[in-house]
Amino acid sequence: MERYAWKGRIKEGKKAEYVRRHNEIWQEMKDVLKRAGICNYTIWCAGDELFGYYECEKGIAYAARVQAESPVVKKWDEFMKDVLIMEKDPQTGAQPMLEQVFLLE
Repeated sequence: MERYAWKGRIKEGKKAEYVRRHNEIWQEMKDVLKRAGICNYTIWCAGDELFGYYECEKGIAYAARVQAESPVVKKWDEFMKDVLIMEKDPQTGAQPMLEQVFLLE
C-alpha cells in the first residue's frame, strides 16, 4: 500500500465554507476516490493550512490516473477553486506529493 500526502491552503475567510463542502461531499466524488483505490483519506487543518493524507490500494500512479481522467474530479476542482488555493502537479494534475521523511509502523 502506497501512501500519499499533500498540502494546500484555504482562501482567507473561507474555512467554514471549505468545511461545509467537505461535510456535504458528493457521493459521485466519493465513488471516484474509491474507484481510484484511495482509502483512509483524511484532511487536517491548522488555521488556513491544509494537510491531506491517503493510502492507495492500487498504487499512487493508478490513483492519480483515475482522478486525472475523471470529469467528476474536474467538476469538484472547479467547485472548490473559490475557497481553495491548491498547487497542481502539471504531469499528474494532482496535488504535489510531499516527501516522506519518517514512518513508525
